[in-house]
Parts: sequence; C-alpha cells; structure tokens
Amino acid sequence: MIRCLKKTAGVIMRGADGKSGSLFSYADLADRIPARHPLRKIRQVVNDAPASLDAEFEGLCTDFGRPSIAPERLIRAGLLQILFPVRSERQLMEQMQYNLLFRWSVGLHR
Repeated sequence: MIRCLKKTAGVIMRGADGKSGSLFSYADLADRIPARHPLRKIRQVVNDAPASLDAEFEGLCTDFGRPSIAPERLIRAGLLQILFPVRSERQLMEQMQYNLLFRWSVGLHR
C-alpha cells in the first residue's frame, strides 16, 4: 500500500508519475561518445578504407531486389564483435538494440 506524504504548506511532497517529453534527451549519439574514445579513431580508419572499394561494391550489386546492408556497416559491426566480448551475431544484434556506443560505431544513430 502506497501512502501519500503529508502536505507541507499546501504542497504535496511526492512527485507525479506522469509522462513528460522533457525527461528525454534527443541529442546526437556522437555527442555522447567521449572525444578521446578509441572507437572514434577506429571508426575513422574503417570509414576511410572502403572508400577506395566503392566501385567494387557497386559492381557486386544488382539492379533488382531489396537494397542490401551497406558493406561499411557490416565491417564496423564485425569489428565490434572482435573488439568487445560479443560471442555471437545474435548477441551482437541484441547489443545493437540498446548499446549506444555500438549503435554509433556501426552508424545506426540516424
């Protein structure tokens, strides 16, 4: 049984449990990753490396069917699985749901 606290000078001392949009922050994920985090440098290298392979990646794609996942994202996700204690692809996908560092690193923050 929950009992409300007594009113003090006409003010209820217990806060309301209502929904409020002001409780949530809509800041960019990149702002939440520390500037000196090692994944920042790794992500930069991984982003620069496949740039020279764009023509190769384009040649592998067909003109029909569903769009594929960007190869750069797959490479970044694979690196996360190697660098962090992630035992399987299933566990990696679970981490992608709630780990902000993983989401930012792979490029799912948009």
